[in-house]
Amino acid sequence: MSATSPATAPVPDPRPLTGEPLALDLLNTRWVREGVVEDLLRDPEGLAVWLAANGLDGRFAADAATLRHTLRARDAIGAAVDAPADTVGVDTVLGHGRIRPTLTAEGPGERAEFRDDAWGPGWLAARNYLELLFTAPDRIRRCAHEACVLHFFDTSRNGTRRWCSMAACGNRAKASRHYARAKDA
Repeated sequence: MSATSPATAPVPDPRPLTGEPLALDLLNTRWVREGVVEDLLRDPEGLAVWLAANGLDGRFAADAATLRHTLRARDAIGAAVDAPADTVGVDTVLGHGRIRPTLTAEGPGERAEFRDDAWGPGWLAARNYLELLFTAPDRIRRCAHEACVLHFFDTSRNGTRRWCSMAACGNRAKASRHYARAKDA
């Protein structure tokens, strides 16, 4: 009889906002909960959760080197989002990989190649940031709630979304305004 280890259940993603484009999803690995900044990428286990959430877990290792490079990419993308003229960090991350055109039986395509696979997740996020800039740079937003640090890509028809989530930050802002009006009355 062989000893087998029981299958471990995947760790749930604790973040309040998921499913954004890869670059913004990487920024959203840091969030505020009850006034305290939480960081999913504080260790390789958190990186494993983020990789799995983005379908990258079978492709890249959740190790210390990948974590280090992914954090550099997160910082670079964050700096570029906050100050669009700050391009050096993202450009440095992009220097660690390239897109290679390919031709397969299915037709033409592209494949990302990296000098070191540990740069892969961060490089893909930086590349995605460029794609967002090409698509609609004015739709890359930070939540308008003063206590929120989350980012989103505004896909609303008229481009006026202000909150990461109407159920969370939007309602908090509305409740705060209501309380202020009631207090003044």
